[in-house]
Amino acid sequence: MLETASNLPFWAYIAVTLLLTQVTIASVTIFLHRYQAHNALTLHPIASHFFRFWLWLTTGLVTKEWVAVHRKHHAKCETADDPHSPQIQGIWKVLFGGVGLYCAAKRDSRTLEYYGNGTPDDWLERNLYSRYSLLGIAIMAVLDCLVFGAAGLIIFAVQMAWIPFWAAGVVNGLGHFWGYRNFETTDASRNLSPLGIWIGGEELHNNHHAYPHSARLSNKRWEFDIGWLYIKTLALVGLARIRRVAPKVHIALGKRVVDIETLRAVVRDRYHILTLYGRQVIRPVVRAEGRMNQGVKRKPLRQLRKLMTREDILPDAHALAILSEALQHSHALETVYRFKARLKELWTRAASDGAKRVEFLEAWCAEAENSGIQALQDFADLLRGYTLQPA
Repeated sequence: MLETASNLPFWAYIAVTLLLTQVTIASVTIFLHRYQAHNALTLHPIASHFFRFWLWLTTGLVTKEWVAVHRKHHAKCETADDPHSPQIQGIWKVLFGGVGLYCAAKRDSRTLEYYGNGTPDDWLERNLYSRYSLLGIAIMAVLDCLVFGAAGLIIFAVQMAWIPFWAAGVVNGLGHFWGYRNFETTDASRNLSPLGIWIGGEELHNNHHAYPHSARLSNKRWEFDIGWLYIKTLALVGLARIRRVAPKVHIALGKRVVDIETLRAVVRDRYHILTLYGRQVIRPVVRAEGRMNQGVKRKPLRQLRKLMTREDILPDAHALAILSEALQHSHALETVYRFKARLKELWTRAASDGAKRVEFLEAWCAEAENSGIQALQDFADLLRGYTLQPA
């Protein structure tokens, strides 16, 4: 059998390598990310121990370290304390040096203590996986060479480079630098592709930052998350239980009363609300103002629209001057920008003050309806009927 495995055709070596690396990707996204870091699902001990063992063999990652660094990334995203933000560190440093940034972050004992709670602490973890984290990699190297001969060295090298490049580099780097956004999160997260196949669904990174505790990373009908397919399959055979997924939006047509359910939906779905506001209010008003002032060039209008809609941009002095001038010369732009700022106040108010927050939202909708701006009036109607349904 060993002789056959070491004399495979070229395409078979590629297929085997891809299969092995995809099992590793699945272990990272299901076990480390969605289960351990965010508690979006629970795993049967059989599945959990398989993923831990496989990660020990193929990555040497220690669960507590990975979880702690990732949770800190969410808590300190795009700040100087973010372990791997390309907005702070630079895209090339994260893309090609992400593993170094991860190693530096995991050496901080304060990070591990504060963000690493709830991770495995059994006998295997203490005496094998954490204590001898490099032993598994050595065993995998020997196995690859025994099974595949000289080609096993190449297979092993690809396995060792896979997670450092695709996870630590591409997801953490390009995932906060390039791609499309479904949600106006305050960080720079992006969806790299609507088809989350190659990196286990982690390509849908903006969706994840909008709903970090969702076991499903896809959100739109045209998006596909292969990690979610794996989880559904595990759940079907009793090896996983899904705890949380991102809710589905439902607009109750004709609903005229803002109540506590409306408030809960708007508060929970804030990033989608901000996206809708930018798309349905700010953009139409900016376009209308551009049509009224034919002398305005398209580039300043696009820049203005971006400044008024994007939540991850920290404008410099030049950008602030463009925004200030536009708001001073356009009552409509000043109005919709002011209403957006007031709507954002809803999320900063004390959560225990439910009745006052309902009153605030009702007052906002009433004033929007009396603003004389059609886009604002339509958005107020949308908010009144905004509800969430569990997916």
